[in-house]
Amino acid sequence: IYLDYAATTYVDPEVFEAAKPYFCEAYGNASSQHTFGQDAAKAVEHARMIIAAEIGTKPSEIYFTSGGTESDNYAIKGVANARKSKGKHVITTAIEHPAVLNSCKWLERQGYEVTYLPVDGEGVVDLQALESAIREDTILISVMTANNEIGTIQPIKEIGRIAKAHGVLFHTDAVQAFTTVKLDVQECGIDLMSMSGHKIYGMKGVGALYVRNGIRVDKFVSGGEQERNLRAGTHNTPAIVAFGKAVEVAVRDRARNLAHIEGLRDYLKAEIERNIPEVRFNGSFNNRLPNNLSVSFKYVEGEAILLRLDLDGIAASSGSACSSGSLLPSHVLLSIGVPIEESHGTIRFTLGKATTKEEIDYTVTKLTKIIEELRFMSPLFQQVKGESKNV
Repeated sequence: IYLDYAATTYVDPEVFEAAKPYFCEAYGNASSQHTFGQDAAKAVEHARMIIAAEIGTKPSEIYFTSGGTESDNYAIKGVANARKSKGKHVITTAIEHPAVLNSCKWLERQGYEVTYLPVDGEGVVDLQALESAIREDTILISVMTANNEIGTIQPIKEIGRIAKAHGVLFHTDAVQAFTTVKLDVQECGIDLMSMSGHKIYGMKGVGALYVRNGIRVDKFVSGGEQERNLRAGTHNTPAIVAFGKAVEVAVRDRARNLAHIEGLRDYLKAEIERNIPEVRFNGSFNNRLPNNLSVSFKYVEGEAILLRLDLDGIAASSGSACSSGSLLPSHVLLSIGVPIEESHGTIRFTLGKATTKEEIDYTVTKLTKIIEELRFMSPLFQQVKGESKNV
């Protein structure tokens, strides 16, 4: 049972079929002038057109990358370097993806100043604090559309309005939200947006960066003149074709899939509440990704829960897959006020379009037993229960 769709999805069969010819038949280099190359180039441009249409922009404003991490790096480092003569101050939030946070840390080592805005208990940035943080030398605001750990969706339109009013560029990491949350870059005032293929049933190793026409972004991969001289390197044609097809399928089936996934997510939440005491659900439930459920279980370690779930054939996550090797508590959970000990006992369940009610029922049954057994072995749990009995 796979409940880690925020980490990656499987490749949809329709998407796989669309990409197959570009491995062994139409295998030309999209930059070559002959017919093989022209066929590949047409396929690349068709995918670009599909992606552009989904976010309300022109194909010429879509640049293909190797994924969301590269797109974030390009947006933040590229804009900062291109606009450093105008200022060297960047604003972001404390709960961004590591690709954004570490890019900002890199900027700080280059002499830039970065303001890391706090969020409230649901993970939402304070718009007044954001506007107050803007200075004369502020060149970029980067706020993710939806958080990868707790699922909270940010007020993107309002952030875009504030950025535009102050003449500051606005970048959003939309990797978790793309095709799930309907985003129109014109309506939202977005200047740059990061997207990824493998979060939407496409292939790994491909992403895109939207850059509004007229914005200069310095490239940091030197080589050929691909992607209108912004991103050097031979096009990954099969993955790009798959990306375009994945967007097409996601848009076509969006209403049905979102209703199915959100219904099962709410059912999972209700069943955990009914069967397991002393849990905390993290993030906003008014503005939240439909597939995300972040749960903190008191008195137990998340790693032990994950290992036991895995032995029962259930895949989940303790948070971001990009931070899974870290022993440090989640920066996202700490930022929304989750105590350190509870952050270590947090599991992220993320559902997909293939998830079934039977899988949720099986998961809750196993999870209930796992938590009971782990708490029985927990000295902290026994101490707390012993004190409550004495009282």
